[in-house]
Amino acid sequence: MKHQPPRPRQARLHRQVETSRRRVQVWSGRHLPPGMRFVVGVLLILGGVFGFLPVVGFWMLPLGVAVAAMDIKPLWRRVCRKRRK
Repeated sequence: MKHQPPRPRQARLHRQVETSRRRVQVWSGRHLPPGMRFVVGVLLILGGVFGFLPVVGFWMLPLGVAVAAMDIKPLWRRVCRKRRK
């Protein structure tokens, strides 16, 4: 089965998600001390586990991993590599 190009709506949504993730990572990198970034990332991941609730969502899982990865060098390298693709 061949890989199908994303439809315009999906491509736009993907760009919006990537832009939001980058903005949160830049903000947390500038405003949160290193130990606190990991804690905030773990809290986002825990909130994402309860994504079926109205206020929190499953979108918190990858965002939490991205924020927590800033303090864990091997995980940060993996996120950076994936982002370049």
